[in-house]
Amino acid sequence: MDQFSERRPYNAVSEFVDVHTELGRADKIAFIDPDRSLTYGELHARSIRFANALRASGLTHENRVALLLHDTIDYPVAFWGTIRSGAIAVPLNTFLTVQQYRYILTDSRASALVIAESLIPTIEPLVGTLPHLRATIVVADNRKPSSSWLALSRHDGKVHAFGDLIANGADATPFVADTSSDDVAFWLYTSGSTGDPKGVKHVHSSLMATAKLFGQGILRIAEDDVVHSAAKLFFAYGMGNAMTFPLSVGATAALWPHRPTPDAVFEMMRQYRPTIFYGVPSLYTALLAHPHIGKGAGSDRLRLCVSAGEALPAHIGERWRNVVGVDVLDGLGSTEMLQTFLSNRPGDVRYGSTGKPVPGYETRIVDENGRDLGVDEIGELIVRGPSAGEGYWNQRAKSRRTFVGEWTYTGDKYRRDAEGYYYYCGRTDDMFKVSGMWVSPFDVETALASHEAVLEAAVIGKKDADGLVKPKAFVVLKNGYAADDGLFEKLKLHVKQQAGPWKYPRWIELRKDLPRTATGKIQRFKLRQEDLHGGG
Repeated sequence: MDQFSERRPYNAVSEFVDVHTELGRADKIAFIDPDRSLTYGELHARSIRFANALRASGLTHENRVALLLHDTIDYPVAFWGTIRSGAIAVPLNTFLTVQQYRYILTDSRASALVIAESLIPTIEPLVGTLPHLRATIVVADNRKPSSSWLALSRHDGKVHAFGDLIANGADATPFVADTSSDDVAFWLYTSGSTGDPKGVKHVHSSLMATAKLFGQGILRIAEDDVVHSAAKLFFAYGMGNAMTFPLSVGATAALWPHRPTPDAVFEMMRQYRPTIFYGVPSLYTALLAHPHIGKGAGSDRLRLCVSAGEALPAHIGERWRNVVGVDVLDGLGSTEMLQTFLSNRPGDVRYGSTGKPVPGYETRIVDENGRDLGVDEIGELIVRGPSAGEGYWNQRAKSRRTFVGEWTYTGDKYRRDAEGYYYYCGRTDDMFKVSGMWVSPFDVETALASHEAVLEAAVIGKKDADGLVKPKAFVVLKNGYAADDGLFEKLKLHVKQQAGPWKYPRWIELRKDLPRTATGKIQRFKLRQEDLHGGG
């Protein structure tokens, strides 16, 4: 039985937070944001105070604590304090609507909500409508409470100030809840690329499994690294990038609390000079189009870049390496598996591929009957490894379809070449056949995006007048290019030459942008719905 699968008394906070004071890192900066910094010693002390505050408010083992917070130094205090207490942390996407928050807070039956003051107006309509919510804890933007905070307090007398709880409202006696490696530590809601989000339950031991297998094993993250992740802490990719990976070795994470625009990324790169940068394909594309792009992308210490969320087109990775001077390691992870299990690696980068399985994980490509497929045959990618989720909360049928024994069905179509490299072909729900042959939307999108006029593209299947399915493309043009019939014909010819004559889009629609999840994934199901209702 391996170190990650053996059930034992264990709380993840011990290895990620408490150990650093024992190793003499108490005065080292663990997290830094544009306004403040947090040492390892402060993280340890504040997480104890917050855990004690939760217990004092009546929360017990397995109560859910929703975290609706920006990426600041308060985030790790709330996250690790919750886990220390034995409660279950439920990080929430900060870019959702009030209807989506109502769904998740109701579905999770959260007993407490830790919320950034600036986000109060979004959830104000929910005050008094959530029967399971017993306490709201506000992380202040400044010392003086805002009008929205005061209004929330008038509606709900169970509102507490996060800073007061940490500073003087909680017991400082150290403790760690009596949990096991198989206890659920946190939930992550899926990004909603195919519909309503689902709460994935993850156990305590999964965090260190991903940190050791991918963070240390592939990225070789070390104590002297400084990392910056444009991907946020509220979802699986960002949580590993900027929290568990650096904490596992005593490194430092630079956090940005706002949207990761290209200008913001360059500012972070110049100011904190990270050694590792994490992004998503759409951001790498935007950064390459920015006038400030150059060697190191602003950081003279940059040694490694990582991409996930959606497959990285080969021409973007190659151009980044040529312009910035650093490779981008494209990989595949999922909320269900917590972090990356398939990846390129330093010294073995094949642009256009997702690399090979991360040691510690096993992958297969299977057909609809579960039969293993051969070289270059397209099928569904399934994976097994120590970080797989326990299942979806309150979604039994969907759990059975996704988590089958030790194997997790990813919903991604892949093929594997003769050398063992994996190539993304699209989501299972996005694939379609033209003239009896499978078409991967990603292949067509990559061909379109390789044209000089195209910034990015998304492709769906659409029925023609005869009821036959053909590709339709939604295209965002680069600045300086205008649409006309001549350009559309050039794009169609370009796809025929790059991807295959049956794959060219029969229809092309211009868009200012494409619908995406917070992780950067294109929501093709939304494009299909819009096209169906709009008639396109």
